[in-house]
Amino acid sequence: MVFLVPTVVGPALPASFAVPAAYGDLLAGLLALAAIVALRARSRLALPLTWLFNIIGLLDLIHAFYQGLTNDVQLGAGYFIPTFVVPALVITHVMIFRMLVRHPR
Repeated sequence: MVFLVPTVVGPALPASFAVPAAYGDLLAGLLALAAIVALRARSRLALPLTWLFNIIGLLDLIHAFYQGLTNDVQLGAGYFIPTFVVPALVITHVMIFRMLVRHPR
């Protein structure tokens, strides 16, 4: 949601980038929490929620990265997000996909 705070990222951040990126991250986070709760409860929805979170989360990262490059986005103080956070998130999503494929149950 930091993309929606002009004092952090700067006033020049295009809304066409900031709004979808912020709400995509929020959706992925909520799906992650729902998947964690379902996994802990051993719910039958646990695996579908985990797949959904992982697909939505990775697509959100790819979309934001693409939009950032095509719109020449300058993040100001938020520079650390694509520099450090996004690579760690991509690696995490790939690891989760690997676990889901190797151990489907």
